[in-house]
Amino acid sequence: MMLRDHPFFHNLFSLRLPAEDYVISGSGPLLLHGIRREIGDLDVVARGAAWEVARRFGTSEEAPLGWAQRISLMNGSIEVLNGWFDYSVDSLIMEAEVFEGIRFMPLLRVIEWKLRLVENGVGRDKDLRDISDIRVYLEMKDYSSRSF
Repeated sequence: MMLRDHPFFHNLFSLRLPAEDYVISGSGPLLLHGIRREIGDLDVVARGAAWEVARRFGTSEEAPLGWAQRISLMNGSIEVLNGWFDYSVDSLIMEAEVFEGIRFMPLLRVIEWKLRLVENGVGRDKDLRDISDIRVYLEMKDYSSRSF
């Protein structure tokens, strides 16, 4: 299955957010790399025009950890946020991996923010599993790219 065929991405594309103004964060990068087969929602970090389009579809509220505003769309399957912890949204978009025309937060950045959650006492068991699974994935990827 192509990523674009996943129901969450189908919902995302129906919003017609400008692709240059958002990046997929949260567990979306784990789905992209096959580290997770299922995710609960799609976290979209948006700026400028993408944030304004999202605001037309829903009301913004404070995100659970208080570091951004969030708009919950499509029965909660899409969460659009105007920030991600204390990262610059512009930087997150600029450093993103692009796959099928969609920007995704790099896995090393995912490990970084999940570690911050754990260190601050708000990490979940799934964050610890994700950190471990990403590290195994990256080690295997590095190992398989070596020539013998």
